[in-house]
Amino acid sequence: MHVMKPLLLAGALLSAVPVFAADAAKPAAKTEPKPQADFTFPERPPFHTVKPEPFDRLRTRMTNAVVLDVRTPEEFAKGHIPGAKLIDFKAADFTARIEKLDKSKRYLVHCAVGGRSAKAAEQMVKLGFPNVVNLDGGMKAWEAAGKPVEK
Repeated sequence: MHVMKPLLLAGALLSAVPVFAADAAKPAAKTEPKPQADFTFPERPPFHTVKPEPFDRLRTRMTNAVVLDVRTPEEFAKGHIPGAKLIDFKAADFTARIEKLDKSKRYLVHCAVGGRSAKAAEQMVKLGFPNVVNLDGGMKAWEAAGKPVEK
């Protein structure tokens, strides 16, 4: 059995020889060097986006977690995640209010469907918040998952 492997390998090498010989007989074609493609990779968001289940686990198990609802006061009044703190993303003083928050805490940010909260999370990271988590699908996904809501 050991003898056959070298023979198979030798046969493969011998069958490749005519290809090399044929290539050597052809005149070398002049080819211009191809420009290197400028590959840019999208940056990983500086915050995590998670589904309702892991968001809820963080909310209930982490002592330094703050649920931050960035919807309007009207949306908040219709129902919100228990214990959530409201800071309206559309408010003129949003950035000023965010800057006053404790940066040592983990912020679990959400809105209605995830757009405003992703923007808020990005802004928080730019302001130096190292622990920001965005709720994928927002309050709509939270409710659809059967998670608790208070009014």
